[in-house]
Amino acid sequence: MKYLCMIFDNETSWATMTKEEATARHGAYGAFTRDIKASGHFVNGEALQPTSTATTVRVRDGKISTTDGPFIETKEQLGGYYLVDARDLNEAIQIAARIPGAWNGAIEVRPVMDVGEM
Repeated sequence: MKYLCMIFDNETSWATMTKEEATARHGAYGAFTRDIKASGHFVNGEALQPTSTATTVRVRDGKISTTDGPFIETKEQLGGYYLVDARDLNEAIQIAARIPGAWNGAIEVRPVMDVGEM
């Protein structure tokens, strides 16, 4: 079964890291990604640009409206994701717990809906 592991963190924390801390964090993400690829759990994953680059789209009464930035203000922002293949939720949680973003942020794990089941 596929699970989306969404990485939520305070995106400004990267700006306050020393060069050494940022290098170590990037290295940890690289090591984690290599590990889940080798284990066969990796399906996809990407980092996202900062929320300042986001555009929120709504359609009301057939009219499209856009707003610059994220939909809501929060302490933690969606910074990236991993799509993993795991046998069950428990295995997905164990994978998510190894994502470096869990160290000071949060990882939301959500099963991917098989639209063929609808």
